[in-house]
Amino acid sequence: MTETVKLKSPIDGSIYAERPIATDQAINAAVERAKAAQEKWAQTPIVERGKYMLAMLEALVAMTDEIVPEIAWQMGRPVRYGGEFGGVKERTNYMVEIAEQALKSVPASNPKDGFRRYVKKDPLGVVMVIAPWNYPYLTAVNTIVPALIAGNTVILKHAAQTLLVGERFQQAFDKIGLPKGVFQNVVLNHAQTEKLLGSGKIDHVNFTGSVGGGRAIEKAAAGTFMTLGLELGGKDPAYVLPDAKLDHAVANLVDGAFYNSGQCCCGIERVYVHEKVYDQFVEGFIAETKNYVVGNPLEQATTMGPMAQARFADLIREQKAEALRKGAVAHINMKVANDKAGSPYLAPEVLTSVDHQMSVMREESFGPIVGIMKVRNDEEAIALMNDSPYGLTASIWTGDIEHAVAIGDRVETGTLFMNRCDYLDPALVWTGVKDTGKGVALSALGYDNLTRPKSFHLREAI
Repeated sequence: MTETVKLKSPIDGSIYAERPIATDQAINAAVERAKAAQEKWAQTPIVERGKYMLAMLEALVAMTDEIVPEIAWQMGRPVRYGGEFGGVKERTNYMVEIAEQALKSVPASNPKDGFRRYVKKDPLGVVMVIAPWNYPYLTAVNTIVPALIAGNTVILKHAAQTLLVGERFQQAFDKIGLPKGVFQNVVLNHAQTEKLLGSGKIDHVNFTGSVGGGRAIEKAAAGTFMTLGLELGGKDPAYVLPDAKLDHAVANLVDGAFYNSGQCCCGIERVYVHEKVYDQFVEGFIAETKNYVVGNPLEQATTMGPMAQARFADLIREQKAEALRKGAVAHINMKVANDKAGSPYLAPEVLTSVDHQMSVMREESFGPIVGIMKVRNDEEAIALMNDSPYGLTASIWTGDIEHAVAIGDRVETGTLFMNRCDYLDPALVWTGVKDTGKGVALSALGYDNLTRPKSFHLREAI
């Protein structure tokens, strides 16, 4: 009997899509097509490769009316927020715009008479993208677009929870006439993925997901010497200083904590507030959070849909229960239909009287719960912000930019925000420290991660 991947919708628990996993023969054929197509694709001018990406973008956007409810059915994001194409457009357009400059050869810094010396940026070959479900288009496009523009071919394995997203990318590329084998969507199980990574036939893998998943990727790739890009867990902190504009901080941090049901790599999971403004901030944060409407994501009134899977919601319930046992205070306690163990429907929660003995303040939540702690000064805030195995983003809320920079220099993070959060700027490199992973995405540095340097040391005619 053929093994299949089943996509269980968080809306009602129904099987929304089911697809057979690829056979070993089909996987091998996909890899061979990718390898065969790569050399000719790499010889295609960068400008032409960029034009294909812009055409793909246009084809994807044309599917918006179908894609928006599909996302809701697959992972629960409310239809009122539309698709992810604002960010997809921004990232695709920017990576196309900078491609020629970012990929051009770099001359030696010390010219020598009689020699031509430079470093060329060659594509890696076949790039595998293992994409997650939480922002299924945005996270995938971070690597797909620059990898293809850099001259690589791409094999996409999308998360089972967002199975149809890979098909949408394939439809868009097929519609614009991308050469066969340059991009391929495949459906694999974990064992097949690990086997493919260990085969030596993949030159680079980009994985966005859990720390455990990242370790499995590294183990599978061991000994192949392939390069890796890993964006793993996060526990992103915010620090609100006394001179912060509180209404702005409250509105943005509530959104940063609870948008997409908190299922964001760079979402706000813990907030440290200076004692001088703590009470006022907490009061505003609670009031703003109570405005959420939890329910069916297909309804326009819904502002928070179910989490993608019931087990994710149960983790949040466990973190909340543990925190309450240890003395935390819950402030929302919103009554939501179907909010019970084993259900993906979950109300947002704000906790105070929290500390770092509670898992909700140190371990990744990836859901609609946030703890708020009072701090006396910068030193205490910095120590707490760094008391985490993760480091993707951190945000400082103040009117003093130099003060924010001074604090940011001491915070262990990949991105430091001031007066904003939960955003990815394609002109800035996306990276993390500690257990958040390794490698980079987007910006000119993202192209360096998807190419290999090749030196040319040429003596002119003698």
